Amino acid sequence: MHHVVVVNARAGTVLEAGADAFAARIIAAFEAQACSAEVKLVHPRELDDALSLAIEDQDCMPVIAGGDGTLNGVLPVLLQANRPVGVLPLGTVNVLGRDLGLTGSLEDQIAAVCNGAPVVLDVGSVNDRLFHSLSGMGFFSLMAREREFARRRFPFSRAVAFMVAATRSILFTRAITVDVGIGDERRVVQADAVLVTVNSFEGAEWRRDKLDGGVFEVHILNAGGLYSRCKAAFSIVSGKWRTSDNLTSFTGSEVTLTRRDKRRGHITFDGEVERKAGPLVYKLLPGAIRLIAARRQPD
Repeated sequence: MHHVVVVNARAGTVLEAGADAFAARIIAAFEAQACSAEVKLVHPRELDDALSLAIEDQDCMPVIAGGDGTLNGVLPVLLQANRPVGVLPLGTVNVLGRDLGLTGSLEDQIAAVCNGAPVVLDVGSVNDRLFHSLSGMGFFSLMAREREFARRRFPFSRAVAFMVAATRSILFTRAITVDVGIGDERRVVQADAVLVTVNSFEGAEWRRDKLDGGVFEVHILNAGGLYSRCKAAFSIVSGKWRTSDNLTSFTGSEVTLTRRDKRRGHITFDGEVERKAGPLVYKLLPGAIRLIAARRQPD
C-alpha cells in the first residue's frame, strides 16, 4: 500500500527533529511495514488543500500527521471524504490519537496505521464550528491558552510547560455564570469550567471506549475557589474525577451554553481557542468521519 502523508510542518515534533530527518524517519518506518510513503510537509494554511488532493488520489492511502489542533482544522475535509484517512498524532496531548489506539513511538504509530482498520467517529459542531473530542469554557479555555504560552517559554520540556500552564490556570481561573440547556432541561450554574465532550471519557488518561456512542457529555466544575479547583485537578490526575463532589455531569444529544454576562468569552475546541459570543449551540453529527485505528485485540 502506498501512503501519502500530509504533515503539519509547524508541529513541534517536526521542528525538533528537522524537516528532512523527520520525513526520512516516516519513510523508513513505512518501509519496515512493507509499505511505501510520500511525505508532504506543508504550512498549516495549506493542510486542507494537500489533504484533499491525497484523498482524491484513489491509488494511495491518505494520512494526516499532527496534533489535536491539526486534526480539528482538517475536520471539514474529513467530513467530505468518502473514504477512511490515517492519522499520525504529533501533538502534546493527542486525545483523538490515543482513542484510536495510536500510541508509542512514531514507528509504533505507523505500524498501527499500516495494520489498522477503519472506524466511524461522531463529530460535534458549535454554531457550525466543528470539534472531534472536547470543547469548553472557563478553566479549560484558560488552560489551552496558558499551554501555548508555556510551550513557547519552555520549549525544552513539554512536562514543565504543562505543569506551568496547569498551575497558572488553577490560580487565575475566574468563575462564570452560564445558562446550560440539555434537551428540554435548563439550569443556571456558577462554574469554574464547563466542558462538553463527544461521547464519554473515563479514567486518569481520559479515554473513550466508544467513538460513535451518539451522545454529548457535559461536565460542570462547580465554582468553589482555589481549594475547589485544586481538589478537582487532583481528582483528574488520580482518575477519580467522576466521583468528585466538585463535578456535575449530564448527557444529551444537543446542548446550549449561554454566558449570563453576554460577553465574548474564550472557548476551546480540541485545544484551539477562539472568542465567541451569544448562545453556543452544540449539535452532534453521528458517524460523520472515518479514520484508521489500531486493530483491537480479540477478547
